[in-house]
Order: sequence, then C-alpha cells, then structure tokens
Amino acid sequence: MDRFQAIASFAKVVETGSFARAAERLDLSVSAVSRQVAELEAHLDARLLNRTTRRLSLTESGRAFHERSVQLLADLEEAEQSAHAGTLKPRGTLRLTCAVTFGERYLVPALAELGARFPELQFDVELSDRVVDLVEEGFDAAVRIGAIGSQNLVGRKIGETRLVCCAAPSYLKRRGEPKKPEDLSAHTCLTYDYAPVRGLWPFRDRQGRDRSVKITGPVNSNSGRLLAALAADGLGIVCEPDFIIAPLVRDGRLVPLLRPFDAASGSIHVVYPSRRHLSAKVRAFAEFMALRCAKAEWALDGRSSERS
Repeated sequence: MDRFQAIASFAKVVETGSFARAAERLDLSVSAVSRQVAELEAHLDARLLNRTTRRLSLTESGRAFHERSVQLLADLEEAEQSAHAGTLKPRGTLRLTCAVTFGERYLVPALAELGARFPELQFDVELSDRVVDLVEEGFDAAVRIGAIGSQNLVGRKIGETRLVCCAAPSYLKRRGEPKKPEDLSAHTCLTYDYAPVRGLWPFRDRQGRDRSVKITGPVNSNSGRLLAALAADGLGIVCEPDFIIAPLVRDGRLVPLLRPFDAASGSIHVVYPSRRHLSAKVRAFAEFMALRCAKAEWALDGRSSERS
C-alpha cells in the first residue's frame, strides 16, 4: 500500500463527500480510491468512514485522522513548493466559505485581483450564512463576521463592522422617528434569523449602560439583504451590519437612527483550522484580505480597521 496516496485519497473523499467525485479529482477509478481507503483502514485497524447508500460521514477516529491528514498534506505541499521554486508561491485550489452579502460585495472583487496576481491559484467558494464546519466539510478558510466559532480555529482579524439601525424616509414620515432605543417597541421592526438573541436589539448609551430593547415585527428572515431592501421600501426598521446597508444609506433610501446610542460592533476575520504550518495559499489569502479591508469601504463614518 502506498500510504501517502491512500491518505490523499481519504482526504479527497472527505473533501468532496463522495468516492466518485474524489476519483474524478484524483484522475483515478472509483474502485482504486475505494480500495486505497479500505487498505488504509485495515492498516490502521480502524474504521474511518461510515458508508450508507445516501451519504458518507466520518467516524470519531476518522475525524481525528482527517485533521492530522490535512495538516500532513499541507506540510508536504509546502515543502514541495519550497524545494521546487525556492520560494513559496500560492497554488492549487483554495476552498473558501463566506457570508452571502459580504461575499458578493467584497470577496468577489478581492478574489478577482488575487487570482490575477497568482495565476496558479484556483478558488472553490461557497457563499452561505450558516456556520460551516471547516474541518468536517474540507474548507481551507472562511471569512467570518463576529464570532470565530470553534476554539480549534485560528482567526486573523481583517476588519470591523457595526450594526446600524435605520429606516426609509417614507416610514419615518408615516410613523415618526424613534429618539431612544425604548421607542422601538412601538415601531415595526424587521428581524434577522441568525441574530445572537432573536427579538433583542443591543444598544449602549454614551455612559456605557445597556439599553437593549425587545422588538417585534411582521418579517423575520435569514437574509440581511432582504430585510434591508424591505426597510428601504418603507416596511419597517432594521438593525443590520454597515456592509449591508451602506449603499442604501448613501443613496438616501435608508436613514440611520439613534445615533447617540451605540449598536453592537464586531470583527471580521479570516478563519482557518489550527495548524502549526499554514499553507502558502491560505497565508496569501489572509494577508491579501487584511490589506484589502484595511480601509473599511463599507463604514459610514470614515472608520478604517487600521484606526479601530
């Protein structure tokens, strides 16, 4: 048994979720990939994968072995690149995940520039507002807004964002403008499904006192962009990140509210599995995004992450 090839096949099966897709990526037959994984399990005397007719899943032993395998393959790729080129150059496929709106508006142009700079680098990108398990699903890195997630992940801060409470001029003409957070309880508010606490908007006054308020409204959604669009059409008030509502505020379709009170702020990170040696492609991506986001172009008050 070629142990390295067997480990590479196992890692590719986990990454793609299928023996057939792994075989296609590795340019091998399905039977060859299946045999290599079976021989690896026999060598380790441990079942690595649970196989059913519908899906594959890692066993507890398989999850631990996969994490070490990914590290081993990354280290070997880095060593080969170093020996071959003398310097580390990003190459290969970088699997990324990112929140939908931030990805569409800010990750897309960044990847276009990064791809032009490193032509040997390819991208496999999933835009999703769910919290992805990077190791389990085979991702190299994620761009995360707010909490990094698992304690087994490493995060490099690349920028900041903050929530902004706002409404359309037509709504404010019809319903009036709230002057303090407590006034929101009498207003129509549009709520975000993935908020840390649904139905509660966080505010602090200038003395640092908590002024969080419970809110209700006719629409709850897992899409902040949808809620911002509904607010711009006059349906109600939203409290959404500045990178979502900034274009609507600058176009005059939304008006920031409750400026004397601070809504929650959060950091933006490039997140990756904890590894002793970071692959060249992930390192290049993290460094590039930190430079791109040094000036938060979505900020409504001229902030930059360098000053934050």
